[in-house]
Amino acid sequence: MSSVIASTRFSVLDRSRTREGRDAPQALRDTVRLARQVEELGFHRFWVSEHHGVPGVAGSAPTVLASAVAAATSTIRVGTGGVMLPNHQPLVVAEQFGVLESLFPGRIDMGLGRSVGFTDGVRRALGREKHDAEDFGQQLAELLGWFEGTRPDVHARPSEGLRVPPFVLATGEGAAVAAAAGTPLVIGDLRGRERLLGAIDRYRAGFRPSPWAAEPYVVVAGTVAVAETEEEARRLLEPEAWAMAHARTRGTFPPLAPAERIEATAMTEKERGLHESGLRGHIHGTEDQVRDALEKAIQDTGADEVLVTTSTYDRAALLDSFRRLAHIADLTSGNAKAAA
Repeated sequence: MSSVIASTRFSVLDRSRTREGRDAPQALRDTVRLARQVEELGFHRFWVSEHHGVPGVAGSAPTVLASAVAAATSTIRVGTGGVMLPNHQPLVVAEQFGVLESLFPGRIDMGLGRSVGFTDGVRRALGREKHDAEDFGQQLAELLGWFEGTRPDVHARPSEGLRVPPFVLATGEGAAVAAAAGTPLVIGDLRGRERLLGAIDRYRAGFRPSPWAAEPYVVVAGTVAVAETEEEARRLLEPEAWAMAHARTRGTFPPLAPAERIEATAMTEKERGLHESGLRGHIHGTEDQVRDALEKAIQDTGADEVLVTTSTYDRAALLDSFRRLAHIADLTSGNAKAAA
């Protein structure tokens, strides 16, 4: 096994994607089941996400779902990828993570993003505006302050005094916020390598040590699909690629469809182009191909950890992909990386 891969942690983010013929409650139960399965495979973390008003995504309350995941597992770290801080009051977020950490001590991660609702209707329902994302740095400082007890007049219970590791999610802009706050950085995706490297360089150059992290820590996020053949791995990418093409041409984000039905779908020229674009650049293939691609990605980025964000219709094939990835990274051999 590559020494580069051997020194890297591997984790999973599941967005609770709905699938044709299976409703949102089933998607949430699938997420909890997947957490137990990847824990058995030796992955380091399992994170869930926050989306509001998206037809194809069931995960709208990440701290609630994280509680269910943590209760169903025993060793894997559990967190959010992430809570969109501009959508919430920092005190309430601190209280929620304080409760999680109190119930599952030493296993909770606080992944935080700067996005607001993606449509005007969702933002109005949340009582937010687009410009609220511009205050993310200030909101993050307030949130971390609730754990540190910096307010003499109000105290966050049971959060104050607890140590819940914060992570800042970024697609570029958030890297400077993470550096200034001295938190680990979660950044993606692996397809836009040049932009990704620039943001990571800026993060490392601007990083200021803090009570939360003494040195930079980079988690790179992206799709990784492993199968017996390259073609089978590519078919794992089909459902998400088609969902994105559908959303960009028809305005709705649909449940994931089976790959065989997508392959038989008559697409317009625009849809075909968007679909093919959605398939390009992801790390996928046989174990040997993925091993080589991961080694290059980790060498390029200097990543400390890889957060795998793969979604697909076929859950058995998805689990097989994670099983093959665990074999590539030798995750079940002593699990020394998870204990580090």
